[in-house]
Amino acid sequence: MPQPRNDILQGTLVLLVLRTLASQKRMHGYSITARIQQISGDLLRVEEGSLYPALHRMEQAGWIRGEWDVTDKNRDAKFYVLTAKGAGQLAREEQSWARLTRGVRRVLRYT
Repeated sequence: MPQPRNDILQGTLVLLVLRTLASQKRMHGYSITARIQQISGDLLRVEEGSLYPALHRMEQAGWIRGEWDVTDKNRDAKFYVLTAKGAGQLAREEQSWARLTRGVRRVLRYT
């Protein structure tokens, strides 16, 4: 039996990361991926090769702010927080996702 795919639909990574950061004070990259995987019940996995470029783009856009600090395991890591601009972007991403899922539901119900 083939492994079920857990690829994240293109464009949803920003939504997932911003929403995850909105629910926490600050998080480093690994904790963001672990939290998304945990909350999704292991249905979603974010690969590092996708996450870190996305975090960089979101930081450049002003949606998140990164600051270097030390983890609980005494390692240097960049911790991210959601900015006010990011909260606005999160609202737009959530609206876009709602529109997309309504459209997909309509297509799936059509017979």
